[in-house]
Amino acid sequence: DNDFLTLRKLLADGELGDPWRFESRFERWRPQPKGGWRESGDPAEIGGLLYDLGSHVVDQALVLFGPATEVYAESVIRRAGAETDDDTFIAVTHASGVRSHLYASATAAQLGPRFRVLGSKAGYVKYGLDPQEAALREGERPGAGWGVEPESLYGRIGAGESPVTGGGRAVTTLPGDYPAYYAAVARAVRGEGPNPVTALEAAAALDVLEAARRSARDKVTVTL
Repeated sequence: DNDFLTLRKLLADGELGDPWRFESRFERWRPQPKGGWRESGDPAEIGGLLYDLGSHVVDQALVLFGPATEVYAESVIRRAGAETDDDTFIAVTHASGVRSHLYASATAAQLGPRFRVLGSKAGYVKYGLDPQEAALREGERPGAGWGVEPESLYGRIGAGESPVTGGGRAVTTLPGDYPAYYAAVARAVRGEGPNPVTALEAAAALDVLEAARRSARDKVTVTL
């Protein structure tokens, strides 16, 4: 995703200083359930946002800030007729000391920033989703200009200023690059490179998701 690639570069370049808090959101406004496996209450379907969008926000947090040591979660059903969680929050404490606050919701009438990252030198705020999925849905295919978003959606970095009112400076969003993942898979299959996502990385994300499910169910903080 474009925002993830941009944030990873900002962190690598030391633009934020020591990262302290990471907020990540996949929020939508879908007041009526749409059905399908994602909203199924059948345990065999593993529906609900915790295991759907939650897997993405958890994975990104682990890649950016390292392994988790504690997990706290709230996972609820808000919409009439919904069978599984449609509004979920996960708080992750990383071994690095960073705290991640992760949101996945189908009931957000006002969308928050996709990323809000606070560090010892500056903060970075980014609104809007990566454009690649919408482009694919419209029948577009990767090529020249793929994954590029307009300046109006650039995130902003600064300290003591509000990005909503134009504070800080705009950060050019790096182009999103879904094809890079599949190219890496192809190289791995041919024995020409590593698997871009290892089984251990997938298992680490699942450990957090399972801990989040237990935390929300039992109203406890889970230590990993």
